Amino acid sequence: MKKILIANRGEIAVRIIRACKELGISTVAIHSSADKDSLHAKLADESVCIGPGPSLQSYLHIPCLMSAAEITGVDAIHPGYGFLSESAEFAKVCQIYGITFIGPLPSHIDALGDKVRAKKAAIQAGVPLLPGSNGVVHSAAEALAFAEEIGYPVIIKASAGGGGRGMKIARDAKQLPRLLQLAQNEAKIGFNNPDCFIEKYLEKPRHVEVQLVADSHGNCIAVGERDCSIQRRHQKLIEEALCPVLDEQTRASLCESAVNLAKIVGYQSLGTAEFLYENGSFYFMEMNTRVQVEHPVTEMVSGMDLVKQQILIAAGEKIPAQQPQFSGHSIECRINAEDPRTFAPWPGLVTSYHEPGGPGVRVDSLLYTNYRVPSLYDSMVAKVISHGANREEARLRMIRALEELRIEGIRTNIPFQLAVLKDDSFKAANVSTNFLQSFEW
Repeated sequence: MKKILIANRGEIAVRIIRACKELGISTVAIHSSADKDSLHAKLADESVCIGPGPSLQSYLHIPCLMSAAEITGVDAIHPGYGFLSESAEFAKVCQIYGITFIGPLPSHIDALGDKVRAKKAAIQAGVPLLPGSNGVVHSAAEALAFAEEIGYPVIIKASAGGGGRGMKIARDAKQLPRLLQLAQNEAKIGFNNPDCFIEKYLEKPRHVEVQLVADSHGNCIAVGERDCSIQRRHQKLIEEALCPVLDEQTRASLCESAVNLAKIVGYQSLGTAEFLYENGSFYFMEMNTRVQVEHPVTEMVSGMDLVKQQILIAAGEKIPAQQPQFSGHSIECRINAEDPRTFAPWPGLVTSYHEPGGPGVRVDSLLYTNYRVPSLYDSMVAKVISHGANREEARLRMIRALEELRIEGIRTNIPFQLAVLKDDSFKAANVSTNFLQSFEW
């Protein structure tokens, strides 16, 4: 590969540009008119405006993306995360144009991107699943029958969903029909697919995911796991690697299940198998067929550059034969442009910006002084990652880094993140996905 177009924006586009530069590969950034002053457009070797600010007219508009790819003569396209990163249609269009899609094959996205189909693959691979419907639930009567069989509470999930959309918790038979209809409507609006399924709802699980790296030669390894239990409305806020409560036997079993799932479909590229973990048992949730926002914590403890590895896999190279050796502990905090109390988005002009430094601190950011954060896109503007010899050192290092980080002119969730990091339950790693429901600060 000599030239890669990055079909994304923000900090992940900057991250991919850096990986390409270290591989000696030229980069093309795309940007909307609202992103003309964005950092990724400034850092790339070339940049192309592909449309107005709204994503549907720019970052999600495949004809504009492919036009940019053609006029710049790229060999490959990296989709990053979000936007078109898990679009089988986009991956197929890249194939038609003779351009390498840096990600899995369209068939793999189809097989694992849809939650119902992914669950069927998990059954084939012998991966543990929560009790639930065998497929899409089409009616309230069908949902009620399944819920009666597995017991309340149950959770309704959009088959094509993510980020908490199309997700509802029903605690009794009176709630279920109404919530099913709401979930189906949300799924239709959010994903153009109303299909939903139901499964048993766990009250206090941990969210634990396994990082997979697989090449086109049949090799697949698990690069450890991440704990992503600190979430607000199913959106992750703090992630860490490795999971602080898993013993080695459970870790080995979890990673083996994830690898088996990838191998059953012949998966290649980066991927993440997500699980719920409660009372010593884990259950498969879904597979993300892309690089994850939280990939840096895995990089910090494994020493593996996952974005470089993803590019090399797409170029046909083999992954390392040996399992990586893990060192220490890493924590990531997502920094959002939002009010730390109300969580309302807070875009605007960044009047001053200063990043933290020192041992074991990394910042992946889209910010610079006098940059105006647009209101059209996701509110995440940076990620701060700490690494220490153990979890407590990583936690204290993160506190030090966040206290040093200065973002002026807009509001951010830094005060909220600091409050969580200093909480006794978080310090003791006694958390679940419902931790923030009762968290007060």
